[in-house]
Amino acid sequence: MTVIAVDDTDSRTDGMCTTYLAAHIAADLVEHGGRVDRLLLVRLNPAVRHKTRGNAALAIHTDVSAGDAVDIAAARLTELAIDSDDRTSPGLVVAPGDPTTVGDAVVDFARRALREKLNRAEALALADDAGYRHRGWKADGCAVRGRGRIGALAAVGAWNAFDEWTAERIAYREFDQCGTAREVDEKAVFRAAEAAYPTVWDTVDRATGETVCVPNAPGPILYGIRGDEAAAVERVADEIAAGDTTEHVDRWATFVTNQGTDQHLAGGRIGSLREGRGYRTDGVVSGGPETRRGGHVFFRLREPQTDAAVDCVAFEPTKRFRDRVRSLRVGDELTACGEHSGGTIKLEKFAVRSLVRTERVTPTCPDCARRMKSAGRNQGYRCRDCSTAASDKVRHPIDRALEIGWYEVPPSARRHIAKPLVRGGFDAPTHPER
Repeated sequence: MTVIAVDDTDSRTDGMCTTYLAAHIAADLVEHGGRVDRLLLVRLNPAVRHKTRGNAALAIHTDVSAGDAVDIAAARLTELAIDSDDRTSPGLVVAPGDPTTVGDAVVDFARRALREKLNRAEALALADDAGYRHRGWKADGCAVRGRGRIGALAAVGAWNAFDEWTAERIAYREFDQCGTAREVDEKAVFRAAEAAYPTVWDTVDRATGETVCVPNAPGPILYGIRGDEAAAVERVADEIAAGDTTEHVDRWATFVTNQGTDQHLAGGRIGSLREGRGYRTDGVVSGGPETRRGGHVFFRLREPQTDAAVDCVAFEPTKRFRDRVRSLRVGDELTACGEHSGGTIKLEKFAVRSLVRTERVTPTCPDCARRMKSAGRNQGYRCRDCSTAASDKVRHPIDRALEIGWYEVPPSARRHIAKPLVRGGFDAPTHPER
C-alpha cells in the first residue's frame, strides 16, 4: 500500500481545487493499473492564515508503488496546480505502507494540524525521519517552496489520527467552464435535500433559499453533497445531476472526510485561550449583546472562577444566528464554541446552560397597581397616592426567546469542519438550523 498526499495547489482568486487534483491522480492511478481504496479529504485548522477556503489536504490510499506514485502525482500536480498566485505553495508527500501503520510522530502531527499552526521545517524533518518521499513547488512570486507539505503530511497521518468520518460526493464541471456561472437545477437540489435530511446535511439553507452545496469560488466544483453515509450523498448527487437545468458533470469523486465533526475544537478556559485555535469554553455573559458597525454582534463572556473575560462575536454572514445572540442577557451561563482570534471568539455555536428568568423592577402599589416612586436614597419606594411602601426592588419573571440547549450558525455560514447539530451527540437539547 501507498499513501499519496497533496495540499495547497489552488488559489482564492484563480480557482482550481485540490480535491479536483486528487480526483485526477486517482484516475491516473487506475489507468496505470492500480487500485484506489479511498480518497481522504482532511480539513485542518481553519484559522491558518495561508489557507484558501476550507483548508483541506487530500490523501489517496492506493496499491501503486511509492516510486510510481511520486511520478504520477507529480506529473498531474505540475499540470493542474495554480502557478500565478504568490500565496500558492504546493506540496506532495508519498508514504510507503498501509495507512493504518503510519508512525506515532506523524499521527500526532495530524492531530495537532487541526488545532495548531505548524511549520514546514517540522513537517520536512518528520517526513525525512519516516522515509517518505516529498516534493515542493511554488507559484510565481511565492517566497516559500512546498509549504503544502505541512498539510500533506497531516493527511498521511489522518487515517490513524481520527476515528470519526463523514462523506462528500463532489460533482466537477468541464474545466473550461471555470469562472462562468454554474447551472444547477435548484428545484432538484431542494427536493433531493429534503428527502435525504438529516442523513445528508448542509445541502441547502431553507430559511434563505440558498443552495449551500453550490460554491461561489471560480473553481471546477459544480456542487458538493455532505452527509453521514457515502451511499446517501451519492444518491442525492445523482438526483441533482438528473435535474432539468443542471449542466453536464464532467467527473465525480466520493471522499471520506472529517467534515462536520468539530474535531478542531479543544477544551479551554477563558484567560488561557491561545491565538488561532478553536475552543469549547464555558462562561457567564457579563456584557450584554451589542450590534456594531457592519452588523456584527458582540458580547462579553466571563470565567467566574478567575474573572477573566473574552469578547464573543456573531458576524453579519451568520444572519439569523445573530438574533439568538441578541437574545442573551447578563447572567446567562453558556458554552461558546469557535476560533479564538484577535482576542475574540468567533462563534460557530453555543449552548445555553442556564438562563436568567427574572429581573429586578420597581415595585407596584398593591392598592392601585401603579408603579411606585423612589422615596429617596436608600429609603426604598412609596406610592404617592396610597402611601404604601416597599423596601427594595422586586423580582419579576421575564419571557426569554431562548431555551436551554445548543444553537448554531445556519448552513450558509457553517465551516466545513463544524458539526451540524442535526448530527447528534451533543450534551443538551439541540435547536438545529436547516
